[in-house]
Amino acid sequence: DRQILGKFGELAAICESRVFGDDRLEVALPNAPLPAAYFACRYACLREPLGFPEGAERLADDAEAIHAWWQTDAEEIVAVGRIHRIQDDSFGLQADHAGPSAAVPPAFSLLASGGAELRPAVQIRQMGTRNKWRRRGLARALVAALEAAAINQWGAKSGWLQSRLEAVAVYASEDWIPFGEDYVVESVGVHRSMWKLLDSSHAD
Repeated sequence: DRQILGKFGELAAICESRVFGDDRLEVALPNAPLPAAYFACRYACLREPLGFPEGAERLADDAEAIHAWWQTDAEEIVAVGRIHRIQDDSFGLQADHAGPSAAVPPAFSLLASGGAELRPAVQIRQMGTRNKWRRRGLARALVAALEAAAINQWGAKSGWLQSRLEAVAVYASEDWIPFGEDYVVESVGVHRSMWKLLDSSHAD
């Protein structure tokens, strides 16, 4: 179910120092209901600027993912992100957004060549922050919360993501490592793949 960060013991140890004023970070586990404002924020941050129609922000596997967001004391959701478990027979090949013409970024080559020590593997996707709330550390706190929740929920051992070039430094500040060459996700922009070994000692 959806839980406020301060009541989610597994996450509080990592993120409690990152709560800003009366704003709060919330986490929703798989199959928990998500507020409409969550998807409105995702659309405003990630799809509307690229000219995508409403609905492109919703993914078929959203119910299977863990979601996190920052919500202000005025109940506005200003930053969002999600993480899902990569199926054991998959290397992260998945459409970038909803719709029949969605681009499919490349699979994670390091995961494909890695062994069982990288599984369970998880992928962060759909990270976005409203413009006026950027550069406040919200995205970094979301990443830390999603990592901890994935370790707690699935025993995740490695994390993977496809970052827009302008966001690589944000993930790198949380110890994510770029690999491979830059590539273009059609209609979205240039991306770089990143990965991270996850430390289960931070989840308890």
